[in-house]
Amino acid sequence: MHTVSGGEVAGILVAVFWAILVSFLAVALARLAQTLRTTTKLVADVTDQAVPLLADASAAVRSAQTQIDRVDAIASDVQEVTSNASALSTTVASTFGGPLVKVAAFGYGVRRALGGRKEEMSAPADQARRTVMVGRTLPAARRTKRKKG
Repeated sequence: MHTVSGGEVAGILVAVFWAILVSFLAVALARLAQTLRTTTKLVADVTDQAVPLLADASAAVRSAQTQIDRVDAIASDVQEVTSNASALSTTVASTFGGPLVKVAAFGYGVRRALGGRKEEMSAPADQARRTVMVGRTLPAARRTKRKKG
Protein backbone atom coordinates (compact mmCIF):
# COMPACT_ATOMS: atom_id res chain seq x y z
CA MET A 1 0.00 0.00 0.00
CA HIS A 2 0.96 3.34 -0.72
CA THR A 3 1.05 5.93 1.97
CA VAL A 4 -0.16 9.39 1.23
CA SER A 5 2.12 12.18 2.21
CA GLY A 6 1.04 15.52 3.66
CA GLY A 7 1.89 17.33 0.43
CA GLU A 8 -0.34 15.04 -1.58
CA VAL A 9 -3.25 15.59 0.86
CA ALA A 10 -2.72 19.34 0.60
CA GLY A 11 -2.66 19.09 -3.20
CA ILE A 12 -5.92 17.10 -3.23
CA LEU A 13 -7.55 19.64 -0.90
CA VAL A 14 -6.41 22.54 -3.08
CA ALA A 15 -7.71 20.75 -6.20
CA VAL A 16 -11.12 20.11 -4.54
CA PHE A 17 -11.45 23.73 -3.37
CA TRP A 18 -10.33 24.90 -6.81
CA ALA A 19 -13.01 22.72 -8.46
CA ILE A 20 -15.67 24.09 -6.08
CA LEU A 21 -14.57 27.67 -6.77
CA VAL A 22 -14.65 27.09 -10.54
CA SER A 23 -18.15 25.56 -10.20
CA PHE A 24 -19.43 28.60 -8.26
CA LEU A 25 -17.85 30.94 -10.81
CA ALA A 26 -19.42 28.95 -13.69
CA VAL A 27 -22.88 29.22 -12.05
CA ALA A 28 -22.40 32.96 -11.43
CA LEU A 29 -21.28 33.49 -15.05
CA ALA A 30 -24.28 31.51 -16.35
CA ARG A 31 -26.67 33.66 -14.29
CA LEU A 32 -24.91 36.82 -15.43
CA ALA A 33 -25.24 35.71 -19.07
CA GLN A 34 -28.97 35.05 -18.51
CA THR A 35 -29.39 38.49 -16.92
CA LEU A 36 -27.57 40.14 -19.84
CA ARG A 37 -29.82 38.32 -22.36
CA THR A 38 -32.94 39.46 -20.48
CA THR A 39 -31.63 43.02 -20.26
CA THR A 40 -30.83 43.06 -23.98
CA LYS A 41 -34.36 41.85 -24.79
CA LEU A 42 -35.86 44.48 -22.46
CA VAL A 43 -33.81 47.28 -24.06
CA ALA A 44 -34.86 46.11 -27.53
CA ASP A 45 -38.55 46.10 -26.47
CA VAL A 46 -38.26 49.56 -24.92
CA THR A 47 -36.59 50.86 -28.06
CA ASP A 48 -39.35 49.39 -30.23
CA GLN A 49 -41.98 51.13 -28.10
CA ALA A 50 -40.08 54.38 -27.54
CA VAL A 51 -39.49 55.21 -31.20
CA PRO A 52 -43.23 55.56 -32.04
CA LEU A 53 -43.81 57.45 -28.78
CA LEU A 54 -41.03 59.89 -29.63
CA ALA A 55 -42.48 60.36 -33.11
CA ASP A 56 -45.91 61.09 -31.60
CA ALA A 57 -44.37 63.50 -29.07
CA SER A 58 -42.49 65.27 -31.86
CA ALA A 59 -45.72 65.65 -33.86
CA ALA A 60 -47.52 66.98 -30.77
CA VAL A 61 -44.77 69.52 -30.14
CA ARG A 62 -44.92 70.67 -33.78
CA SER A 63 -48.70 71.03 -33.55
CA ALA A 64 -48.40 72.97 -30.29
CA GLN A 65 -45.84 75.27 -31.89
CA THR A 66 -48.21 75.93 -34.78
CA GLN A 67 -51.03 76.76 -32.36
CA ILE A 68 -48.73 79.04 -30.35
CA ASP A 69 -47.78 80.87 -33.54
CA ARG A 70 -51.47 81.35 -34.35
CA VAL A 71 -52.25 82.62 -30.85
CA ASP A 72 -49.29 84.99 -31.07
CA ALA A 73 -50.61 86.38 -34.36
CA ILE A 74 -54.08 86.81 -32.85
CA ALA A 75 -52.65 88.53 -29.77
CA SER A 76 -50.64 90.96 -31.90
CA ASP A 77 -53.77 91.73 -33.97
CA VAL A 78 -55.78 92.33 -30.79
CA GLN A 79 -53.05 94.61 -29.48
CA GLU A 80 -53.11 96.59 -32.73
CA VAL A 81 -56.92 96.88 -32.61
CA THR A 82 -56.71 98.02 -28.98
CA SER A 83 -54.17 100.70 -29.77
CA ASN A 84 -56.28 101.87 -32.73
CA ALA A 85 -59.40 102.01 -30.54
CA SER A 86 -57.49 103.96 -27.91
CA ALA A 87 -56.26 106.43 -30.50
CA LEU A 88 -59.78 106.79 -31.90
CA SER A 89 -61.20 107.33 -28.41
CA THR A 90 -58.59 109.98 -27.69
CA THR A 91 -59.31 111.70 -31.01
CA VAL A 92 -63.08 111.69 -30.42
CA ALA A 93 -62.66 112.92 -26.86
CA SER A 94 -60.37 115.76 -27.90
CA THR A 95 -62.51 116.71 -30.91
CA PHE A 96 -65.97 116.59 -29.35
CA GLY A 97 -65.25 116.55 -25.61
CA GLY A 98 -64.28 120.16 -25.11
CA PRO A 99 -67.12 121.68 -27.15
CA LEU A 100 -69.70 119.30 -25.64
CA VAL A 101 -68.63 120.20 -22.12
CA LYS A 102 -68.91 123.88 -22.99
CA VAL A 103 -72.39 123.42 -24.51
CA ALA A 104 -73.52 121.42 -21.48
CA ALA A 105 -72.18 124.05 -19.10
CA PHE A 106 -73.87 126.81 -21.07
CA GLY A 107 -77.17 124.88 -21.06
CA TYR A 108 -76.90 124.32 -17.32
CA GLY A 109 -76.22 128.00 -16.76
CA VAL A 110 -79.21 129.02 -18.89
CA ARG A 111 -81.54 126.57 -17.08
CA ARG A 112 -80.26 127.74 -13.74
CA ALA A 113 -80.77 131.39 -14.64
CA LEU A 114 -84.25 130.79 -16.01
CA GLY A 115 -85.15 128.45 -13.16
CA GLY A 116 -84.14 130.98 -10.52
CA ARG A 117 -86.29 133.71 -12.10
CA LYS A 118 -89.36 131.47 -12.31
CA GLU A 119 -89.08 130.52 -8.63
CA GLU A 120 -88.70 134.16 -7.63
CA MET A 121 -91.81 135.08 -9.58
CA SER A 122 -94.03 132.13 -8.63
CA ALA A 123 -92.96 131.30 -5.05
CA PRO A 124 -94.30 133.43 -2.18
CA ALA A 125 -91.65 134.95 0.05
CA ASP A 126 -92.95 133.38 3.27
CA GLN A 127 -92.98 129.77 1.92
CA ALA A 128 -89.83 127.76 2.75
CA ARG A 129 -87.78 126.50 -0.20
CA ARG A 130 -87.23 122.76 -0.61
CA THR A 131 -84.20 120.98 -2.03
CA VAL A 132 -84.40 117.76 -4.07
CA MET A 133 -81.56 115.29 -3.54
CA VAL A 134 -81.49 111.91 -5.31
CA GLY A 135 -85.21 111.73 -5.76
CA ARG A 136 -86.08 112.91 -2.23
CA THR A 137 -87.47 116.24 -1.15
CA LEU A 138 -85.82 117.58 1.97
CA PRO A 139 -87.47 120.23 4.12
CA ALA A 140 -85.75 123.58 4.46
CA ALA A 141 -84.77 122.88 8.08
CA ARG A 142 -82.76 119.78 7.14
CA ARG A 143 -81.14 121.58 4.26
CA THR A 144 -80.06 124.35 6.61
CA LYS A 145 -78.55 121.80 9.02
CA ARG A 146 -76.62 120.22 6.20
CA LYS A 147 -75.14 123.54 5.18
CA LYS A 148 -74.04 124.29 8.73
CA GLY A 149 -72.72 120.78 9.52
